[in-house]
Amino acid sequence: MTEVPPISVNDDDREAVDKERAELREFVTGLSADDIKSGGWFTRLCGQALRSYTEKATWEYFQQKYEGVPADGIAGQQIKLAAKYAMIAGGISSSLYAGTVAATIGTLGGASPATVPAGVITFMVDLTYISQLQMRLAYDVAVIYRIPLDLDDPEDMMKLVRVAFGIKAGEAARSSLKFVPGVVRQVLKKYYSGPVLAAARSLPFVGRHLLQRNVIKFAIPGVGIPLTILMNRYTTLAAGRHAKSVFRDDAEVIELADTLIRRTQHPQLMLWIAWLVINSDGKITDAERLLFRQLTRLARERHQVDDEQLANVVNIDADEVWHRVDAEPGDLSDVVHAAERVGTVDGDLNTQEKVVIAEVRDRCQRR
Repeated sequence: MTEVPPISVNDDDREAVDKERAELREFVTGLSADDIKSGGWFTRLCGQALRSYTEKATWEYFQQKYEGVPADGIAGQQIKLAAKYAMIAGGISSSLYAGTVAATIGTLGGASPATVPAGVITFMVDLTYISQLQMRLAYDVAVIYRIPLDLDDPEDMMKLVRVAFGIKAGEAARSSLKFVPGVVRQVLKKYYSGPVLAAARSLPFVGRHLLQRNVIKFAIPGVGIPLTILMNRYTTLAAGRHAKSVFRDDAEVIELADTLIRRTQHPQLMLWIAWLVINSDGKITDAERLLFRQLTRLARERHQVDDEQLANVVNIDADEVWHRVDAEPGDLSDVVHAAERVGTVDGDLNTQEKVVIAEVRDRCQRR
């Protein structure tokens, strides 16, 4: 028998889980067999789970709830709480099954597009509960580290989904094109519009991925309850810890951008130097992209620097940058320091970055 770790549950915990599950049962009963098989259920869940939640889960809310606790401590508490709720939900769900659910899910193949077997509804309540819990947890962690996520921005929306469920960048977009039936397109148009629609087309892939991942919890006779509790706990802890790692790193990048802009006396030149360093190896990482986006925003807000010429650059010309260095009076040690910090934002310096930074250092010193 699989050993279940001890868990302290009070009436409030159980009531909170029961309330969410009741709301999700109503949601699940509105799904069709096609919604479930295609993964379209996840698209609809995103529309329900996040829109109203984001109004409550603000940085001010967490500061008030955990007054005086640093961000790392608040994130840890939220992850621990989510894992507890996941275990409670796992115990409730698995106790409702008399047999395995794998065969029950299989009955969807013979179901009419509009009907869903009762056993599948019970399974889907567990799946939607855990999916919603982990998405909200990832969003909580982003807010705690003061990472702005605009859920109307397709890039931000997909980043949240990838972080919450460990989906590799690009994987959902490549796979989703294989199955976008008419019913899913209708759902997408109902819940999303404009540029978000493009990102939303990736969401059915995530729904199918989560469906397959969760069937195993109920597929082994005799250990259903312990296995379900443990898997719910494990996947939720993994989601929370991954979110903490990703958004904490993002927070460090944003903090670096703030420091560089605050200390420089040459914000416009620094942007050109930073972009030259970032492009030196022919690829741009997520950390570099985030850093430069923050640098340009802060330069515009604090120094009224809005460089249209830089914004229109396709291939940055090193000679143009060196010309700007030569034309700039005064001590440029702040620019050299910025180049060095930009180069290491995504790890150790590579050969190309070292060459460009050495050139920056040399030209700034011998003017």
